[in-house]
Amino acid sequence: MAIVHPQINPVALDLGMIELHWYGLMYLFAFVVAYFLAWVRTKSRTDFTPEMVSDLVFFGSVGVILGGRIGYVLLYNFGELIANPLYLFRVWEGGMSFHGGFVGVLLAMWYFAHKYKKAPFTVLDFIAPCVPTGLFFGRIGNFINGELWGRISYADVSHLMYFPQAARVDFEMIQANPALQDITANIGGYLLLPRHPSQLYQAATEGILLFVVLWWFSAKPRPRYAVSAVFLLVYGLSRFITEFFRQPDVGYALIFGWMSKGQLYSLPMIIAGVVLMVMAYQKQIYDWNKIK
Repeated sequence: MAIVHPQINPVALDLGMIELHWYGLMYLFAFVVAYFLAWVRTKSRTDFTPEMVSDLVFFGSVGVILGGRIGYVLLYNFGELIANPLYLFRVWEGGMSFHGGFVGVLLAMWYFAHKYKKAPFTVLDFIAPCVPTGLFFGRIGNFINGELWGRISYADVSHLMYFPQAARVDFEMIQANPALQDITANIGGYLLLPRHPSQLYQAATEGILLFVVLWWFSAKPRPRYAVSAVFLLVYGLSRFITEFFRQPDVGYALIFGWMSKGQLYSLPMIIAGVVLMVMAYQKQIYDWNKIK
């Protein structure tokens, strides 16, 4: 039996003139935790200092926010931007693209590497294990907002959810396929379909699983490119798999009848991960030795 999404108020704290949204707080939590994890990593190596971490996290934060928002609007909601250019700045409503944020972080890390005269992948290998917790908080923000819900399911399992935010889409799907009425529930006057809480699946895989793997793998010196390769491989594969449970973006047809845009954008990451891993163990360049 599916349960109803808890419908958490997106405003975490109302101070009158100022409203603090959960989605924004998730980003704040992400940056604070990333800073702490990066600071911890400086304790086992000499090529990065706590002072450098401040710049690193600041540049990365700017890259995530600008790249994530611009990427989402361009890749997933370009029509809304054309109709209302100010939509680009309504970040409190949600809508951030990982792939756009990823490009933003790459540019930010390139700038940091140039400033401190380091190889770009030395920087990326250092910061990569600090990123998954941010992805975790981002997906929790998606869940709180009731956005990016999963695909409908006929399975009789208790973790499926009815998302009131999906009411319009559910109604259109029921009209197009009356057989769906067999699994429809009337919730608050809306006909809703049971869906996978794919935000939580992605929080568990892109967030928790990726963090555990990267933190373990990077605990001892690895050749340059290797940590970044693991990030790309585990994230790309996790995203590709969980996309099978996530509702495809409205207005975009599945590629080949089954592949979503998220899966398409993840394929280059998987390929790049394989290439970087091969390069890492062919070149055998080590940037640091563990402090004993």
